Amino acid sequence: MIIKKAEFVKSSANHSQCPNSQLPEYAFVGRSNVGKSSLINMLTNRRSLAQVSSTPGKTRLINHFLINDCWHLVDLPGYGYAKTSKSAKREFQPMTGDYIANREQLVMLFLLIDARLEPQAIDLRYINQLGEHQIPFALIFTKADKLSRSALNRNLEIYKNKLLEIWEELPPIFVESAETGQGKQEILDYIENTMNMI
Repeated sequence: MIIKKAEFVKSSANHSQCPNSQLPEYAFVGRSNVGKSSLINMLTNRRSLAQVSSTPGKTRLINHFLINDCWHLVDLPGYGYAKTSKSAKREFQPMTGDYIANREQLVMLFLLIDARLEPQAIDLRYINQLGEHQIPFALIFTKADKLSRSALNRNLEIYKNKLLEIWEELPPIFVESAETGQGKQEILDYIENTMNMI
């Protein structure tokens, strides 16, 4: 897939406010500062489609972007904020969970993981919750350019082995770098292939 057109549609506070559309949706979520906005901009060939910030918790609403006039890319608020008020934290989780659990147009949730880190309890809990609710998801390991190939492979193996302690089968896994473009085509081709199966 080649993205030729990407435009912002709207921001929503809950799934009932999301666009009244039957187009398939592919949502992206991850912990604070995992590189979600940079990934979205890289996938869409836009420098500032999604707002990039060094301040964790910048995405505070459900943001819909229309891609090639045929599907929606959805930028979801993250989780695990370091510098967000307690009241805002309480608001974020229900908003994201509300969308994931109730949005019928959602085809796939991409969960972003920082490739530099060992498995984090908060991510593993999120993954297990997705499984419990039978939400289709894939993992994208971000910032692959920030560590050596051997360190990257080692971290991926550690993560896979950790997941296999609970899961019988691993979800689709992608490795990405917004700096080098690594993983871009694989992710877009995967989206295109799943759309062809709908």
